[in-house]
Parts: sequence; C-alpha cells; structure tokens
Amino acid sequence: MSEESYQKIFSKNLNYYMAQNNKSQTDLVNDLGFNKSAVSTWCNGTRLPRMDKVEALARYFNINRSDLIEEKNLEAGYYFDEETAKAAQEIFENKELHMLFDVARNADAEDLRALHNMALALKRKERGNIDDTGC
Repeated sequence: MSEESYQKIFSKNLNYYMAQNNKSQTDLVNDLGFNKSAVSTWCNGTRLPRMDKVEALARYFNINRSDLIEEKNLEAGYYFDEETAKAAQEIFENKELHMLFDVARNADAEDLRALHNMALALKRKERGNIDDTGC
C-alpha cells in the first residue's frame, strides 16, 4: 500500500475519533501539546505522525493504535440494532445511568425485576402517585 493510502486511512480514522469525542484540532494541540501545522496535515491526510504521536492519540481517545492506522469500516457502527446502539450511547453519556448499569450487570433475573420495580416505585412517588402497591 502506498504512503498516500496510509495517510488517507489515518486521516479518516483520526477525524472519526475526533468527531466521536467532540474534539477539534485545537483541542489536540492544547491537550496534547502537538504542533498546530502537524495536526492539520494529519487531519487532511498529507502527512503521517510518528509512532509516539499515534500512541499519544490512542491513549487520548482510549483506543488501540490500530484503530488509527488500520483501515476500518467506522461508519457502520458497532451495533447491528439501532435501538441497542442508542441505549449504549445513552449509558455512555449519562454517568448515573452508567453507574446503575454497572450495579445491575451481574444481577440475576429476580434481582433485576426487583430493581425495576423499585425504580418504578420511585418514579411514581416522584410524580406524586404515592401508592407503591406495585412492588
């Protein structure tokens, strides 16, 4: 594969992870101390960074180096089901929901039903429907 092909792949991947993390070129310059013109050339696909810079970017985005340097179908997404993708994104973005998910992750079915009923009771109480007989 040509150098130009690698540059385009890296550029596509870098721009994808920047968009996913709501980061701009300025963020990379300020947060990682990179040179502004270097970041610009990486983003527009005219140069490749040194491997130490690729490693720093991978750590910054909490991904593998290969996620930046290998060709991947990033637009397809991880989940096949759109509803599951939306739920996963919501859990990722909402730290309280993420904490609840972590607590429930290893619970058995009976405990999950009890947790669900408690959450419904709290919701009813919050709305002013104090009758908790549903639990």
